[in-house]
Amino acid sequence: MDNLALLPRCALGGDKPEARLIGGLRISENPGLAMASLAARAGQEGDVLKAARKLTGFALPGPGGMAGAGDWQAFWAGPGQWLLTAPFASHEDIARIVKSAVAGAASVTEQTDGWVRFEIAGARICEMFERLCNVDVRAMKSGQATRCQIEHLGSFLLCQEAGAAFSVLTLRSGARSMFHALETAARSLP
Repeated sequence: MDNLALLPRCALGGDKPEARLIGGLRISENPGLAMASLAARAGQEGDVLKAARKLTGFALPGPGGMAGAGDWQAFWAGPGQWLLTAPFASHEDIARIVKSAVAGAASVTEQTDGWVRFEIAGARICEMFERLCNVDVRAMKSGQATRCQIEHLGSFLLCQEAGAAFSVLTLRSGARSMFHALETAARSLP
């Protein structure tokens, strides 16, 4: 066992992320992000907000919000809860970084390998998502995020650019199902 070498795999099983271009819509797996959840402990939300601003350079967003600056992006996941992302190459130990910043004011959990993120972009993206979920994607503005069901998978839908670019996060165990659903919806457009 001296020569055991573990190789990283993307959520869809390949050694490189998968991507498809279907009718002007680009769907791509994004394995390049580290992710951690942040949950303020009772009575500590103010301290968490201050510490997170110092770490990331921006205020953590409120309900339905997403914010980012530099390497960091965060979106609201529930009352006193956020998911934070940063490039994996420079933040592989994101949970330790965040935990150190917030001290004992919050619970921090490593989430990187628990989720898969897909980036979707193209002119007919709203039509595609109208086939997938009950979110009014046409009304979403850049910087908005929502929790929803896509093909029976609990997901987060992040509006990166209104009407043009979205990110979908779902549990890694549902990666292949989500990718299939995204491809199928893109192919179903007349």
